[in-house]
Amino acid sequence: MRLSIAFQTDKPLAAYGPLAAQAEAYGFDMVTVYNDLYFQPAWLPLLEIARATSRIRLGVAAVNPFTCHPLAIAGNIALIDEAAGGRATLGMARGAWLDAIGIEPEHPVAALREALACVRHLLRRDPAPFAGACFTLAGGATLRWPVLRDTVPFLLGSWGPDTIRACIEHIDAVKIGGSANPAVVPHFRRIIDAAAERVGRDGAGIEIVVGAVCVVDDDAAAARALARREVALYLPVVAGLDPTLALDPELLARLRMAAARHDHAAAAGLISDDLLRRFAFAGAPADVAAQAAALFEAGAGRVEFGTPHGIAAARGLALLGTAVAPALRRR
Repeated sequence: MRLSIAFQTDKPLAAYGPLAAQAEAYGFDMVTVYNDLYFQPAWLPLLEIARATSRIRLGVAAVNPFTCHPLAIAGNIALIDEAAGGRATLGMARGAWLDAIGIEPEHPVAALREALACVRHLLRRDPAPFAGACFTLAGGATLRWPVLRDTVPFLLGSWGPDTIRACIEHIDAVKIGGSANPAVVPHFRRIIDAAAERVGRDGAGIEIVVGAVCVVDDDAAAARALARREVALYLPVVAGLDPTLALDPELLARLRMAAARHDHAAAAGLISDDLLRRFAFAGAPADVAAQAAALFEAGAGRVEFGTPHGIAAARGLALLGTAVAPALRRR
C-alpha cells in the first residue's frame, strides 16, 4: 500500500524542493510531477525535488515521445536519477490534447512501445543501431557520459488494452490516470496478467497505480465544489475511456461541449456526487481515506493524490499527510 503526491508544474522553481521535502516528512512513498502541455517541462522541477529529498522516489507522470524525443527523455531521466541517487522512475504516455499543437500520431501504440525500448537502449549506452518504424538510432554512438543506472522503473500511463499489451515487456507499472474508481483495478489487472503471461512475465510484478485530482478540506462540500471545477478539465477525456462506467452518452456529449467552450463552470454543474467519486478524491479527510482504501482493497499498488490537494494547497497537503495517510496506515 503505497501513497504518492503529484504536483502540477505551474509553480516557482524554488517551490518544488520544499513541497517534496514536506511530502517526504509526512511519510509519502513518492512524488511525481505532471508534464502537461503549456505547463513547465518536468525535468527542472524534478531536479529541485531530487536535491531536496533523500528517501522518497520521484518521477515524471508522464512524458510523451511526440513532443520529447526518446534521446532527450533518456538523457533527462539519467540526470535526474543521478541527482536523486538512484530514486528516479520514468512515466510515459501517449499524451492528451496533442491536436492543439498540430500533432496527430499515426501509430501511437507502436510509437510508445518503440520509445520505451529506445530509452532502455540508450540508458544501457548500447552503441548498436536501433531500427524502429517510428524512432531510429543510426548506431555507433550513445549517451556520452557514465549514467548511474542502466535502467530505471518504467510506468505506462494508459487506459488502452492494446497499448498495455504492446508495451508489457518494458513496463513495471500501469497508471490509470484521472480515475478514483475501484472498479477499474480488477478490470486492468486481468488485462495486465494476460498480457504478461503471453510474454513469459508474472503480471503480479506489474503494479497498478490509480491517480486523480484531489481536494481535501474539513469543509467537505467546499472540497467537492472545487474538485468538480478541477475535474471538468479532463473528465470529458477520460470518462469515455472507463470500461466499467455506463455513462449517459448525452451527458458525455454535454460535458465535451462545455469543455470545448472552456466553460468549466457549466461542465462542473453536470457532475453529480456519484460521478465525482469515480474521477476525483474529494471531501473531508475521512472521505478521501475511504476512497483510497477502496482502491487498495480492489488491488491497486499505489494511489496518487493529484493537484490541487486542497482548497488551499498547503492545507490540503497537510491534511493528506497528517489525517488521510495515517488513517490508511491504521487500516
